[in-house]
Amino acid sequence: MSKKCRFCGNELRYTFANLGMSPIANDNLTSEHLNRAEKFYPLHTYVCDRCLLVQLEEFESPEHIFGDGDYAYFSSYSESWLRHAKAYTELMVERFKFNAASQVVEIASNDGYLLQYFHQKGIPVLGVEPAANTAKAAAEKGIPTWVKFFGVNTAKEMVAEGKSADLLLGNNVLAHVPDVNDFIGGMKIVLKPNGILTMEFPHLLQLMQQNQFDTIYHEHFSYYSFITVEKMFAAHGLTLFDVEELPTHGGSLRIYGKHSDAVEPAVSNRVKQLKAKEAAAGLEDIETYLTFGEQVKATKRKLLKFLIEAKSQGKTIAAYGAPAKGNTLLNYCGVGKDFIDYTVDRSPYKQGLFLPGTHIPILHPDKIRETQPDYVLILPWNLKEEIMTQMAYIAEWGGQFVVPIPEVRVYPAIQQQVLSTIAS
Repeated sequence: MSKKCRFCGNELRYTFANLGMSPIANDNLTSEHLNRAEKFYPLHTYVCDRCLLVQLEEFESPEHIFGDGDYAYFSSYSESWLRHAKAYTELMVERFKFNAASQVVEIASNDGYLLQYFHQKGIPVLGVEPAANTAKAAAEKGIPTWVKFFGVNTAKEMVAEGKSADLLLGNNVLAHVPDVNDFIGGMKIVLKPNGILTMEFPHLLQLMQQNQFDTIYHEHFSYYSFITVEKMFAAHGLTLFDVEELPTHGGSLRIYGKHSDAVEPAVSNRVKQLKAKEAAAGLEDIETYLTFGEQVKATKRKLLKFLIEAKSQGKTIAAYGAPAKGNTLLNYCGVGKDFIDYTVDRSPYKQGLFLPGTHIPILHPDKIRETQPDYVLILPWNLKEEIMTQMAYIAEWGGQFVVPIPEVRVYPAIQQQVLSTIAS
């Protein structure tokens, strides 16, 4: 059976990267499930030679991944992400003058990590979040939240309830949507005639240039360049009038959109500049995408070489974090408990569980001080400065940090004040 592009319907014939078979990245296991069979699915990305959308096939429904009421990711456990959300709120209010007469709607609002800052300013907010457990956490902060998937039908319900958006936003949700035409079509419906939309998502250019192959997992159905995403929004009558390049998640884009028939705001020079940057990097040429797979294989060999040498020298290795990207890395590279003793995570929702596929236990961060490993492998490498600051005390026993992406690099643990200077 031929595979079709989820945006333009073209037949998919070209491989971007094939990461073998992998479990659903956030399906952490309880101890009772360790001896049961796990489902593994192909983690094979394709690139469409017509619209250049990089994409995975859909093997598990979004309902299974996000909507079973037990989604593991709570945004509020990252201090740097909260700072990012607060800064975004200040920027939007300053730039577009949102106030108590405005309606802010966030798609995939998680635990209210961002809408809380608009709420504190007296600006009406509404979250749309499919995971019941994170939506409940948002409601406890006073953030009204609809427990639904977003698309055309939900957008029509929102308009009927008087919830059209002056500001419509979504952070790290666009990649999670299998039916992108239904999703963007819904945005067109719920956005007020002069409304503003913003979306943030990892930038495909950074994924390729920084070798961030571990951000490929089954929750991420698509991987976006600006060139492609501009076409997708235009197909639904939405114009992207501005774009920012952000450092979050290893390099993201924040796109700004409006109805195509809206006069204001004018299209920024940053749109033209980014398109030229992507073109210069070869993102308009299918051949550029076809070299990425070899780069990924080389990274796997380098990580295994480091781990084998460390274990041969009698070194102990623990990991920090239980992010989805870490599970792609560990499963693709075949790294299990033979290399990594355990991982730690600040989220109590993950502690006491086991990583899918590898069955590495997830423990409380205090375990690191207790066992004093020689190396701490940072799986959420996009938060490495924050984590290295939190865990600077491993310097007491000569511990070192290992960051696997874009390639294996060892960092000595140094004092917090010095690290803060480096991070800034």
